[in-house]
Amino acid sequence: MGRRKKNRVVLLEDVKISGFADKGRCAGRTPEGMVVFVERTVPGDVVDVRVTKKKNGFFEGYPLTFKSLSSERTEPFCQHFGVCGGCKYQNLPYETQLKYKQEVVEQAIRRIGKLSEVPVLPIIGSAKTQFYRNKLDFSFSNRRWITEEEKEAGVSMEADVLGFHRPRAWDKIVDIEKCWLEEEPANGIRNYLRQLGREMGLSFYDARAQIGTLRNVIVRVTTLGQVMVIVVFGQSTEEERTKYLDALAEKFPEITALYLCVNTKLNDFILDLNIDLYKGMPFIEEALGSVIYRIGPKSFFQTNTTQAIRLFDVVVDFAELTGTENVYDLYCGIGSIALYVADKSRQVVGIEEITAAIEDARINQESNKIENAIFYAGDVKNILSAEFAENHGKPDLVITDPPRAGMHPKVVEMLLTLAAPKIVYVSCNPATQARDLLLLQEKYEVVKIQPVDMFPHTQHIESVALLVLRNVDKID
Repeated sequence: MGRRKKNRVVLLEDVKISGFADKGRCAGRTPEGMVVFVERTVPGDVVDVRVTKKKNGFFEGYPLTFKSLSSERTEPFCQHFGVCGGCKYQNLPYETQLKYKQEVVEQAIRRIGKLSEVPVLPIIGSAKTQFYRNKLDFSFSNRRWITEEEKEAGVSMEADVLGFHRPRAWDKIVDIEKCWLEEEPANGIRNYLRQLGREMGLSFYDARAQIGTLRNVIVRVTTLGQVMVIVVFGQSTEEERTKYLDALAEKFPEITALYLCVNTKLNDFILDLNIDLYKGMPFIEEALGSVIYRIGPKSFFQTNTTQAIRLFDVVVDFAELTGTENVYDLYCGIGSIALYVADKSRQVVGIEEITAAIEDARINQESNKIENAIFYAGDVKNILSAEFAENHGKPDLVITDPPRAGMHPKVVEMLLTLAAPKIVYVSCNPATQARDLLLLQEKYEVVKIQPVDMFPHTQHIESVALLVLRNVDKID
């Protein structure tokens, strides 16, 4: 039998895992042919699955028993693998991960973009597969996330912890001892803050009751050796905050910028709150090529610095700039790409919805003495217009790097109207990129696609597309 119930728990027996699925899971079928999406598995595994959700036509669940293991498996290096919810592909060799991500981009381009003949170049893997991030967010909690096995064994979830939110566990936190994503002193700072909070008797945040003194901490570590820490407090006194932050600063004198924020709202979003400098510099610095970027407490910045350089170099390669071009950079953030290509362009015009990001872009423009860039804050769909192009000149090149949802239909329509000779489309979601490419084919030829892996051991993938206006000389 392929399916049975035990103590009201639905078990699916002998599920053969055959391929990759979304959200870091893999897919398989029961002997009767029912589709099952299973976490913590790889193609080739045969498992008994405990069902957590049943929908029309498929099941979701986690492996209860491994009947046989895939030959493609490798041993995860992190003690928290399979528990914290991140780095879902640590049980696969990195080359296999890259093969899968290549397939994801190819399938999106072929099926959604209807681009059967466009070359998808071999994926560019990350130079670093451990300690590659420059920013991590951690949460305090008085409840620890426990596994189903721990729950059945009667293990209590009541504990003061500091770590990551596991998906679909909003009120509990996976306590993290060592994370392999960010260089030291990130682990040391997090573990010290947990210990210090316990020693001082401070309350760790209770997400259900919406109370607690210690709420979140954000740690940035740049390749230049600079460190920013933002400690987010809930209900707290100035004395508690001062004592806590002074102890942290004394323990870690290498912290370049120490910030504090008080958040008593119902959500963890802090960009609408005051984030106050407590000690040190008001910013940290990171280098991409010849540009030095100042990063403030509210700045968005590419989280994999070394791979961001490789991504931006793909943009430069696709653009083939000669120094005479008028470049539009849509969804420009803090101007990372715009400033990176400014020395190869006549003019760069950046548009970004988040005002604080544009403020950062202008600061970085000034600090790098870049005079040929202009930045505007506002929604791209509202700012980009025929009048805007008349005021700033028709673009010779459009670089667009939208959020996961892709470009708004009005932006796509305006790009077709402006008819720039060339578009370089950077995406963190191959599906929405492929959707937009299908629309842009009304006037553009998609020349090639370059996948870039920014986040090893995860399902996330970036891809860069080169589009050339039809009747313009093709680019090899």
